[in-house]
Amino acid sequence: MGNWIVNHGFTAFLLFIWMGINIFLFVWFYFFYDLGDQFIYTRHLLGSALAWARAPAAVLNFNCMLILLPVCRNLLSLIRGTFMCCGRTMRKQIDHNLSFHKLAAYMIGLMTAVHTVAHLLNIEWYNDSIRGDYDALSDALSRLEDEGNTTYLNPIRSNNTTPTHFAFTSLAGITGVIITLSLILIITSSMEVIRRSYFEVFWYTHHLFVVFFIGLVIHGAGRIVRSQQTTDPPHNTSFCFSRPEQWGTIPECPIPQFAGGFPQTWMWVIGPMFLYLCERLLRFIRYMQKVEYRKIVMRPSKVLELQLTKKGFKMDVGQYIFLNCPSISQLEWHPFTMTSAPEEDFFSVHIRSAGDWTDKLISMVQELPEGAQGPKMGVDGPFGTASEDVFDYEVAMLVGAGIGVTPFASIMKSIWYKFKESNPKLRTRKIYFYWLCRETHAFEWFADLLQVLESEMEERGMADFLTYKLFLTGWDKSHATHAMVHFDEDTDIVTGLKQKTHYGRPNWDKEFEQVRKENPTSTVGQFLCGPAVLAKVLEKKCVKYSDVDPRKTRFYFNKENF
Repeated sequence: MGNWIVNHGFTAFLLFIWMGINIFLFVWFYFFYDLGDQFIYTRHLLGSALAWARAPAAVLNFNCMLILLPVCRNLLSLIRGTFMCCGRTMRKQIDHNLSFHKLAAYMIGLMTAVHTVAHLLNIEWYNDSIRGDYDALSDALSRLEDEGNTTYLNPIRSNNTTPTHFAFTSLAGITGVIITLSLILIITSSMEVIRRSYFEVFWYTHHLFVVFFIGLVIHGAGRIVRSQQTTDPPHNTSFCFSRPEQWGTIPECPIPQFAGGFPQTWMWVIGPMFLYLCERLLRFIRYMQKVEYRKIVMRPSKVLELQLTKKGFKMDVGQYIFLNCPSISQLEWHPFTMTSAPEEDFFSVHIRSAGDWTDKLISMVQELPEGAQGPKMGVDGPFGTASEDVFDYEVAMLVGAGIGVTPFASIMKSIWYKFKESNPKLRTRKIYFYWLCRETHAFEWFADLLQVLESEMEERGMADFLTYKLFLTGWDKSHATHAMVHFDEDTDIVTGLKQKTHYGRPNWDKEFEQVRKENPTSTVGQFLCGPAVLAKVLEKKCVKYSDVDPRKTRFYFNKENF
């Protein structure tokens, strides 16, 4: 339990607060509508469905306020990059931004379902009341003569109106339908299988959030949930409840008057909507800034390297950017981790063929004449990630899977530049690097950098600073036989490095045991850029091998999220 607290304690605490606020809002508003005197007559028509409709609405407002904040990337980068007063534990929470975005979306989906079902029942009961299917009180409440079409209780004003007609003609009804349909499309297109295989469908459908928020702000203006208003003389509800035939004829029972509540949703979401609008404006400004190509290289395994320059662009290790190519799509922006170091006068990305957009970009670049500039490119960023904190740990374990090595290329290059200085100032005293690839060709573009680092460390007598292990996971018997024959050679047959390539997957228990043994009193930052399956394994190992005692080894799990 103690080991779990080391890695997840603060995250669990924040989720506890979030869930506590959701529960509080639901319970508070449920009892407000279920027990409030101003809703006695409304509850007579609608029963408990009134409270079941309004309580989820409060939770919806809260989560709709939160859901845009995790995708305000510039705001998050400002918090983690500029306000360094927030500690490492606090900054780690920023790296869970997309997880929290999804969590808020799930809560919105759940509350929308409850809210919608309850209101469908409300409309049905309103309709039955106007038709006179219930008691005398319900009939009297539904047929109140209103002043200026404002003091009625039942929003269905004619017994010729059907619930379906009301849902598609009233302001609250039509906006509710639009909101619900938009949300269904947004959530279903965000499923992993859709997002991975049909990214464009996910991308375009997700922008229905604009329609969703516009409908959300307007929705409450329909004011279909109405409460009793104070009259002069006052309407004595307890006395008049069973005397609808005497309303307006005795002083204790003047005609009751009702009004819809003031729309409040806009007050919850106006701030985040403004921040997100600023975010998009900043993205547009960056899009308009000129980007030039310094170099275009086609690497093995269909990996495209772009070296770019842009006026005023500054980066840190492990950061990522969003790229837009108008020739392919005016609207699509795709994230890529930068492989260059802050010390270089350009920034670079390595792009693997992984979908329609990347395939089209690679094809366009391959067809360019020698020395020509590539297609126009828009760049948004840089944005901070977990890898920015790599130098805040005494010991770092870097794990990259396939093209997931990109943030660590930036880190390795930065280390090389730092060691070119006479007295590099680094808190980090040891780095363990693991790279897992399915094909031998995938090692080629990164092996050159490792060779340079290898010789640099040896010259400085710091060969122990960097320990790296390369794993070929897609090997077969021919690979293994070939490796055995050439095992005694000074360099590896696959990479040309002194460190031999391992065949198969790492034994993570053995690796973590070794790191803990070699660093018995250290804080170890474990960084991953790779698939979710591997993340679950490494996260469990960080918990398993961490010690609650701060004087002993602790492992902190960090993962790249886009």
